Amino acid sequence: MGNYISAMAKSGDVICYVIDSTGIAARAERIHRTSSTVTAALGRLLTAASLMGGRLKGERDSLTIQLKGNGPAGSFLAVAESTGDVRGYVQNPVVELPLNQHGKLDVAGVVGKEGYLHIVRDFGFGEPYIGNTPIVSGEIAEDITHYYVTSEQIPTVCALGVLVNTDLTVLKAGGFLLQLLPGAGEDIIEKLEANVNAMPPITQILSEGKSPDDIAGMLLDGFEYDIMERHTTEYRCDCSRERVERALITLGADDLAEMAKEQPVTKVECHFCPKIYRFNADELRGLIDRAQDDTAK
Repeated sequence: MGNYISAMAKSGDVICYVIDSTGIAARAERIHRTSSTVTAALGRLLTAASLMGGRLKGERDSLTIQLKGNGPAGSFLAVAESTGDVRGYVQNPVVELPLNQHGKLDVAGVVGKEGYLHIVRDFGFGEPYIGNTPIVSGEIAEDITHYYVTSEQIPTVCALGVLVNTDLTVLKAGGFLLQLLPGAGEDIIEKLEANVNAMPPITQILSEGKSPDDIAGMLLDGFEYDIMERHTTEYRCDCSRERVERALITLGADDLAEMAKEQPVTKVECHFCPKIYRFNADELRGLIDRAQDDTAK
């Protein structure tokens, strides 16, 4: 089945992307040990990144979303591959806030209502495409919608949701992107608006046992459509010792020499997963030689 699908109307004027990201959000919560509201915020951003990354076509393509608001959680980061696999990080994983005026987790409160959404699409060659838009609500879905409309001129509806258990684990998470393609008329827009307005929150739909296929059917009710793609996505970090070595080398020979002096073993922890890489003084000195070689080139 897969937890990620894309579907396009046979008329070619509307497309949707749908994901059940429960596993992704749950994995992020376990890694970063986030408080409930930060879990909801990071889960929403990871869901958005997976949806958007899955739209990329090239095997080497990737997408990075950085959410820099003025809220107490600080900066959020999500990186997605063209497979929809995603990893993420939050600056302050534990922030406790009261429920908002609707009795819901205050995602906008932890993110902040002022700041910027930075989106980078890297195609593996040449200069990456960079888009920047201001945060409009801090609820994330509205901010993604605003990005598409203002930065890419694609009329878009984005919905994101994370339902958190009382024990702070993730019960359900998911989202969708619904986008108009060139040629869509007013009748198409009205039909889609009616479909979206009739839908319950996405976490409620998923809690009722509905699948991404069911959600696509709700979004495209009244349209003939084809499932274009179906696959499985997950929270996946691609860190490695070699990558960490390359990052350390960029510090330069002087900083590496200082680190080798200060302690017998230097620990480097990945921001995206629990892995810790250890380097003793001799290994750091070996990296110094490589750093000097790079400088000499």
